[in-house]
Amino acid sequence: MTSGQECQDVQGSSDDVSSIEAKESYGTREDDSAQECKSAYTFKCKEMTVLKITLKVALKVSQILRRQIQEKQNQKEQVTPRRLPRGIFWLKLEAEGTYQCTVTGLIFDVTKAAVIKYSVLSWSKYADYVKKPWIVGGPIFDVSCDSTSVLTSIQFPHSLSLNDHESDMTFKVLHIKSTGPAFEPSVDHSMTHVKWHVSSLSPVGPVIQTQEPVQYDGAVILYKVVNNHPSLSFRVYVATNNDSFIKDISKAVKHSDKKFIKIDKPPVCQKRLQNGKRYRLISESEAEITPEEIEFVDGSLLKLKSYIEVYLEQPMEFTLSLIELESEEIVWKAKLRECDWILHDQNKNEQKRNTVRNRRRKSSNSLSDEEFYNKRLKGRDISDGTKAKTTLTDQQLMTLAKKMGKDWKEIAIECLKLEMKDIQQIQAKEEEVNVHKFLMLEKWRKGEKSNGTAQNLYDSLKDHVSYEIIQILEGFLEQT
Repeated sequence: MTSGQECQDVQGSSDDVSSIEAKESYGTREDDSAQECKSAYTFKCKEMTVLKITLKVALKVSQILRRQIQEKQNQKEQVTPRRLPRGIFWLKLEAEGTYQCTVTGLIFDVTKAAVIKYSVLSWSKYADYVKKPWIVGGPIFDVSCDSTSVLTSIQFPHSLSLNDHESDMTFKVLHIKSTGPAFEPSVDHSMTHVKWHVSSLSPVGPVIQTQEPVQYDGAVILYKVVNNHPSLSFRVYVATNNDSFIKDISKAVKHSDKKFIKIDKPPVCQKRLQNGKRYRLISESEAEITPEEIEFVDGSLLKLKSYIEVYLEQPMEFTLSLIELESEEIVWKAKLRECDWILHDQNKNEQKRNTVRNRRRKSSNSLSDEEFYNKRLKGRDISDGTKAKTTLTDQQLMTLAKKMGKDWKEIAIECLKLEMKDIQQIQAKEEEVNVHKFLMLEKWRKGEKSNGTAQNLYDSLKDHVSYEIIQILEGFLEQT
């Protein structure tokens, strides 16, 4: 090999080495660049994760704050009105705020202390003003306030079941002014109420307009005919859960030629009632039911309220069920037992015995006035006053307690002058609710001492309790 060839070989080897070193250097730079990209990507992922967590936390905080603001706006103080004659409710509100009546569900917004009076009216009186496409949405009230400007808004309870068609509904209120009726816009509505800014005060109630079928919160109300026959006869009213409607039913029963007692059963329907749908009332025991089927319509505007008559020839326990024909689902169900009406029959028998006593007393009219007076004195219990002054017994108090409704605490405070601490002490005892009611009446009797009589209790409760309780008290009075 010549020296020139050797030089070329050495030069070639040197070039190969340089090429390998260059390739190795380039590979190292590629690795470094990839590592940098990976690190940057990892950092970016971490940054995005932190951002997502931050957004979630911010959204959660926003939801909590929005809920707190909404709760503050919806915060209402529950108030129980005083009941005045003629069905008038009286409220004295001590300061600015939002107040909800525990009896009617009305909600009042006031800017300062105010006195508000209100009563439930009948829609039938204003039927000429509510024409299609408008329909009744809830009870109508007559409201007055000692200062109209203080009462800024009223929220009226409605009996509608709002669903997917809510957006198709138009909510207003019918305002009966001295110049005539006016349909005024509502400012808001919820699942239970329609809100209206007060323009002036007079009869006013919620109405709606919709092209869709309307569903209502329903109620089934039972009355039993009181007579001398061993058979059983009932009136069954299927109504919207609307105070105006229910008041009309009570008024119709009260002014009927027959005598009735109300049967205390849970009235609220388990499923909504819908205008135009058909329903059937059935009995597990053999009974005559007329009519067997009805097409439901909201009868708020009708003067005469329709009902279903149920007749059983022999007294017995039985179950009534209201069925929706289309779906065959049970809308309402209740079991009626003899004890639901036997108490009234016992009182009636007692009244008969009292009539016999009265006849015997009349026979003493042949005696001279002085003899008659002396004879009556012998029948008195001198140690405890006259028989007319006899205090109510535990048995009588329990009879009344069983007939009192959920408003027994309000009655205790408003009518019987008990205090809230008395109610709290009674409820602290782990007893059944009827026992709580009994203890409340016992507390009143103890405070009245010798004046814990049927007459005194009748005078205190006559404008505030159900007709059935008044009947029981009148029966007690006839026994004295």
